[in-house]
Amino acid sequence: MLVRDWMTRDPVTVTPDTPVMDALKTLKEGNFRRLPVMDKGKLIGITTRKDLKDAMPSKATTLSVWELNYLLSKLTVAEMMARPVITAAEGEYMEDAALRMQEHHVGGLPVLDDSGKLTGIITTMDVLRAFTEILGMREGGPRITLEMPDTPGSLERATQAIMPSNIISVATYDGRGDRRRFVMRVSGEGMENVKQRVRDSGITVLD
Repeated sequence: MLVRDWMTRDPVTVTPDTPVMDALKTLKEGNFRRLPVMDKGKLIGITTRKDLKDAMPSKATTLSVWELNYLLSKLTVAEMMARPVITAAEGEYMEDAALRMQEHHVGGLPVLDDSGKLTGIITTMDVLRAFTEILGMREGGPRITLEMPDTPGSLERATQAIMPSNIISVATYDGRGDRRRFVMRVSGEGMENVKQRVRDSGITVLD
């Protein structure tokens, strides 16, 4: 699963001299949270709805309406954008991009092609879409969580026990000690008693 398969292509962008009020209007009309900042075709920053709103004067300000309007007209994206920009590459794996988002505590990454051109943006919502796709959520069928020894051959053993049902998706994570957990979604023939077949084979079924 590559970033290019899940990203939003051709994202809306702004320039560094875009007024903050205009950028906020763009975000509201497009119903999204972040805007890459471009200058002469090059990505130089990124700004978010929170960044822009934080730049707005407090409601408790003593400034007059005229003074407020004047200040806001002078405030530009260049003063609020984050830089340098943390990015993703079109051809990298989704999990690598997701890990970078987690490590840097950001909700989205502009995506660049091999030439450094901005071609998309990947967000937390895109990561969630990929996650649910991996787990086969939209395909239906029972979900089974198994716990087995973390040794070669465990997955093959589970596959044999699940037959003749078809395995739609498989995910795995650490269990307890030398055990490993497998989350599977199945469909097709024999679904009504698939968990019992797995138990009968000596495999622990958690749910």
